[in-house]
Amino acid sequence: MPPETPSLEISRPARQLALQAAACLLVLSLAWPWFGTRGEPLPWPETAFAISSVALLFASLSRQTWWWRLIHTVFAPLAWAVAQLAIDPGWFLAFFFVLLVLYRGALTGQAPLFLSNATTASALEQLTADRPGMRLLDLGAGVGSVLLPLARARPDAHLCGVENSPLVWAIGRLRTAAVDNCDWRWGDLHKADLGDYDVVYAFLSPVPMADLWQKVCAEMKPGSLFISNSFAVPGVEASAVVEVDDSRSTCLYCYRR
Repeated sequence: MPPETPSLEISRPARQLALQAAACLLVLSLAWPWFGTRGEPLPWPETAFAISSVALLFASLSRQTWWWRLIHTVFAPLAWAVAQLAIDPGWFLAFFFVLLVLYRGALTGQAPLFLSNATTASALEQLTADRPGMRLLDLGAGVGSVLLPLARARPDAHLCGVENSPLVWAIGRLRTAAVDNCDWRWGDLHKADLGDYDVVYAFLSPVPMADLWQKVCAEMKPGSLFISNSFAVPGVEASAVVEVDDSRSTCLYCYRR
């Protein structure tokens, strides 16, 4: 079945931050005057859990997906708990940069780092067996877990991967450097030109699928194939759904133009 697609979903990270900030401001605007006029310090544990409850309410009213509701619920209590550990701020800065080089795609492309497995790569090889000399583009190519086995199995094909997370891109570049029929590129998947490719593959998240489908319809040629790993295009019936025999029961949603 297609993944849940909330009708009023607030999907952008900046908007999610605004939702959490609204919950924080609402609680503090009520709590601070109350405790300030009484000359009492703000009870931060209770305040954190109040912010958590309001954030969950806002997330539910705006019909967020379950993982965003969970994030909004635990954020304030977790921030308060971590503050009690008195960790040097430099560690937080270092941790931020590590996350940035690994998961930049989650911020700019709404796509966390999902790695396709060898079984999925084999299924893609079978799905495209009727396309000799095909040109395939992997949007959010990760470390090349799809392109590398495909390039070895299909020496006739021209394969291209687009990735914009620095460390992930570098790993993929090193892995594919010696592969003649594999082109590894740094770039934003939303700005990639799909018109030159017979097959476009993506393993992203539910969030960008509607916008990506509009891009597919505008740029891909008739007869071409768009394949999405695990996440269906909302409101669009797939031409075929291929169930991959792997441990996570992967489904490949295939859309023929």
